[in-house]
Amino acid sequence: MANQAACLDGVRHTFRVGSAQMPNIDAKEVIIENHSIAINLIDWKVRDLGWLIQTWQMILGCDAAGVVVEIGSDVHHLKQGDRVLGHAVSLVSQRPKNGAFQHYVAIEATKVTKVPDSLSFNEACVIPLAFDTAATGLFSDRHQGYLGLEWPTLHAKTSDKKVIVYGGSSSVGALGIQLAAATGVYVIAIASARNFDLCHSCGAYEVFDYNDPSVVDHVVRAVETAKPTDFVGILDAISQEESYRIVVPILERLGRGNLATVLAGPSNIPKTSKTNYIEGVNDLVDPLWMDFMSPALEQGVLKCLPEPFVIGGGLERVEEGCLANKKGVSAKKLDIELK
Repeated sequence: MANQAACLDGVRHTFRVGSAQMPNIDAKEVIIENHSIAINLIDWKVRDLGWLIQTWQMILGCDAAGVVVEIGSDVHHLKQGDRVLGHAVSLVSQRPKNGAFQHYVAIEATKVTKVPDSLSFNEACVIPLAFDTAATGLFSDRHQGYLGLEWPTLHAKTSDKKVIVYGGSSSVGALGIQLAAATGVYVIAIASARNFDLCHSCGAYEVFDYNDPSVVDHVVRAVETAKPTDFVGILDAISQEESYRIVVPILERLGRGNLATVLAGPSNIPKTSKTNYIEGVNDLVDPLWMDFMSPALEQGVLKCLPEPFVIGGGLERVEEGCLANKKGVSAKKLDIELK
């Protein structure tokens, strides 16, 4: 089998498509022949700023969906020919073989799950990085600045907790709403007015417009009046000054609740709250990959939202996708078809 990849040779370089070494496989990995890959904010940020990369050249890309072609000796829940999605982690491993922007990628099997036949690879590809990021913020220890929710389940349950998801129509936000809703909590989302329906379809009970000058008042009132009233905090899926101008005053007014962020948090967090930056790759949420994700997709508990927007086919589209993502994408995930 011959492999090709979209490689980066250094900071602020463009993605160069060419031949690449076929990934070797570790005992706990699988090799996936990619059918679809997706673009994330981290991809163009790494290209422009050199974040995380210790040695160039590197193959980036986190979201992969395709078919298993090789299995490590310690992998027993997957087999060759399985349709799967996976979270590629070259940004952590520092090994090009673990980047999704290639035809064949090696992924740790605990970050791989089967894709139901009812879903296309393009749909499945919106899940991996956003799932891990949202799950880490929602389920990690509350004492460490995260939200500390119980695990989601396939069957509806009730909870006495309430959470806010800022950026509810983003990839992380949409997954965050769904995962929180699957724990039974009362979810309040903050998003653009044009994306209210998307947030509701993910499971948000109430949605408020971040462009509304009174949004802080509305959200605080919703937290304090609607039952349940055990407010645990905010998952900020945007984590920039535009969101901190809203979420920090909410926490100040409420006098409680943590703030989980996807980028460096605000410097003016209230003393009554804790905050922590979400590391999108860890083994804490691996049980959800093994036991929850595939049946949740099969049963519709977990939906592939926001919907994919296919920008074309071939690795040559990676550069185009990163540039488009940098300009701003709303309520959709940019996908590239490779097969």
